[in-house]
Amino acid sequence: MRDELLQPGSSDDETVVEVGLRPRRLSEFVGQRALKEHLGIVLEAARKRGQAADHLLFAGPPGLGKTSLASIVAAEMDVHLHITSGPALERAGDLAAILTKLEEGDVLFIDEIHRLSRSVEEILYPAMEDFQLDIVVGKGPAASSIRLTLPPFTLVGATTRTGMITGPLRDRFGLVARLDYYDREELESIVSRAARILGVDIDSDGSREIAGRSRGTPRIANRLLRRVRDYAEVRADGRIDRQIAHESLALFGVDERGLDKLDRAVLRAICEQFGGGPVGLSTLAISVGEQPETVEDVYEPFLIQLGFIARTPRGRVAMPAAWAHLGLPAPSVDRGTTPNLFE
Repeated sequence: MRDELLQPGSSDDETVVEVGLRPRRLSEFVGQRALKEHLGIVLEAARKRGQAADHLLFAGPPGLGKTSLASIVAAEMDVHLHITSGPALERAGDLAAILTKLEEGDVLFIDEIHRLSRSVEEILYPAMEDFQLDIVVGKGPAASSIRLTLPPFTLVGATTRTGMITGPLRDRFGLVARLDYYDREELESIVSRAARILGVDIDSDGSREIAGRSRGTPRIANRLLRRVRDYAEVRADGRIDRQIAHESLALFGVDERGLDKLDRAVLRAICEQFGGGPVGLSTLAISVGEQPETVEDVYEPFLIQLGFIARTPRGRVAMPAAWAHLGLPAPSVDRGTTPNLFE
């Protein structure tokens, strides 16, 4: 297989480790059974026809494997992988420079594709449909348009916000798939596989403890494994069992439901400072010292998924499970569902 072209690259140690833990083939990818089956059919059909695979769009929360799937597509098709992101393509010329370097069958991965500018997106339409690139030469009355023919390629887009992708762009993808959160058994397999790659001695109970606190996300599972490994090497004999995993994750502030310090700060702010809510997003963000976008996009989805908080027209409210998790007595009246004009 040809070498992958990682553009732009990163020399950060955590990034290097993360790349090393990613599955390289579809058979190694854990979870997302329906998506794997659909993708396998698309790639096998393209290989039999000797053509580039159809354009693919992967949607879902961060850390579920969208980038890994893009690299798997390139590996399965035995072609180059070119990586960029929506915010990095500021001008149409930025995208044109990448498109003109593609070879036949190559995979172009655009992360956060919903953040493409309108001018860049317009250039992408004919490139995806007809493998044509329109370039304007000159300015004013002397300007002329030149159409270049591109080799057939596969565009793989990734997004955390499907609703922000325009209809014309979304309709040009042959397969649109959403990645779901992983269950504990799948995360156990991911932790065990990562431990083998890292050379970490871990038993099944240790893997299960880490998986249970990983928020349904492989990226978090791998990160927690590395922190538990550090703790085991410094405070123990290097071997990870349930007790070592429990002690290390408690030290790093990750509780048994996977909540970290700021997750609990959000819950405590709603329950203790605002009596269970409702409280507005801006007020809640100020109370925990974070940006509203961070609270809404990073912390709220998992808390809502666990049933700890709910969004209502009047603001965020704490559910009974949140009070129980914090060890606080729940109020007798549900403030989120019983509006009172005089509150």
